[in-house]
Amino acid sequence: MGQLRMDNVQKRFGDTEVIKGVSLDIANGEFVVFVGPSGCGKSTLLRMIAGLEEISEGEILIDGTVVNDLAPVKRGISMVFQSYALYPHMSVYENIAFPLRVERLAQPEVDKRVKRASDILKLHERLTHKPGQLSGGQRQRVAIGRAIVREPEVFLFDEPLSNLDAALRAEMRVELSKLHRELEATMIYVTHDQVEAMTMADRIVVLDAGFVSQVGSPLELYHRPQNTFVAGFIGNPKMNFLPATCTESDETGATVQLSNGASIRVPVAARPGLEGQALTLGIRPEHIHVDEGDLVLEFTPTVVERLGIHTVTYSTLPDGNGTFTTVLEGTAPAETGKPLGHGFNAADCHLFDGAGAAFSRTAPMADTPPSVLPTGPDHTQ
Repeated sequence: MGQLRMDNVQKRFGDTEVIKGVSLDIANGEFVVFVGPSGCGKSTLLRMIAGLEEISEGEILIDGTVVNDLAPVKRGISMVFQSYALYPHMSVYENIAFPLRVERLAQPEVDKRVKRASDILKLHERLTHKPGQLSGGQRQRVAIGRAIVREPEVFLFDEPLSNLDAALRAEMRVELSKLHRELEATMIYVTHDQVEAMTMADRIVVLDAGFVSQVGSPLELYHRPQNTFVAGFIGNPKMNFLPATCTESDETGATVQLSNGASIRVPVAARPGLEGQALTLGIRPEHIHVDEGDLVLEFTPTVVERLGIHTVTYSTLPDGNGTFTTVLEGTAPAETGKPLGHGFNAADCHLFDGAGAAFSRTAPMADTPPSVLPTGPDHTQ
């Protein structure tokens, strides 16, 4: 079993509170990704689970046992770090077998576990090689193999792909997803890259300054973000935000007016009495169409990226504060310096109140999948 529970977990470094009361249940066999910007506390939280950081307050339970005071080796976990941390003078076999040597397991058991791990990771032909003879992806697989042989209850990954180039990252994302299905193990994965989170996770935990901002499946977070932080972080490129003023509202929707005087009624579960309040209208770049939609706004692209399958445009908002981004068809008639009609439908819009909290959408989820553009430029914020 690999069930993990965090109950009001907190971490303080002196007077600085880094983790501010995280409570979370992770089921056996789940692939959960902690995601968020640098400094949000995701790696610290992972290290607390591993036993590499002390817990200031709260409890961590693995399979019902409180592990706050247990040494890392006794927690039934294995951790894969950002750096491969391989022994350069040892063969691939000995690097994978190292934790088993520490446990003083018999040689037949060592052979059995190393063979199983090498077969899973397609390393059986590399067992006699030294790390210096391997590619970056192969070295990372050796580090993962070293974790597999311990047969842990929970696998922990701390940004394991960040040292790889774009092509290898895409390849390793596929390999890790296959590994999860084959081992049926609980995996907790930390990354700042929301593309990795969207493509691998059963559930994503979005962290913001030590708090859990939202937990949900990738598509749940994409289609129904609970606040502007999640809306701006999940999705690639990030969601566009436009300041708006409410002119009419009830339980079926809210009509908002933009700074240029244009209005649109957004199908959200609003409430009467919002008239005159400042709100934020959100629309994803991939939901923009040229000159088509319930509302068409004219912007002048300052940058146009031709990616073949997509054309990505960036326009400066009229007030100069922020950028309006689109992901259009590859043949879209977009040109730098030439005004272009940016249209979108009300059903694709999101609406947020003055505090950044989302109004629940009443329109069905769009069929458009998240745009992650893994083969083009890195649009991650």
